[in-house]
Amino acid sequence: MFNEFKAFISRGNVIDLAVGIILGTAFTAIVNSLVTDILMPPIGLLLGGVDFSSIFITLSGGEYTSLAEATEAGAATLNIGVFINTVINFLIIALAVFVLVKQVNRLYRREAEQPSAPPAPPRQEVLLEEIRDLLAQQRRE
Repeated sequence: MFNEFKAFISRGNVIDLAVGIILGTAFTAIVNSLVTDILMPPIGLLLGGVDFSSIFITLSGGEYTSLAEATEAGAATLNIGVFINTVINFLIIALAVFVLVKQVNRLYRREAEQPSAPPAPPRQEVLLEEIRDLLAQQRRE
């Protein structure tokens, strides 16, 4: 069983998948920072100084000045601003994956369009050509 597991883990696909997951996690952190720290502040400023991450609705009936305060008090909230940030994160990641897949497909198409070398003739044909050439050479002599 250990040997089977070792063979499974050693396959290239499993290792490629692990690398993809690690890079995806790191990419998600970068996109989260891009949305939260770079994109949303100017958008909020354009919309009148709105901080999207602090847009929420309290369901439990209290008055709270911030989402952190409501969360600390244990109030039930609808975190609309956090949801908007998450949707924007998703759209950016989806766009990046789309561009990546499109480029990979383009690369594969280029490779498929390149003319490949003709396949080598079968061994029997090579031998028959050699026999033909030897017979022609003997006739000339």
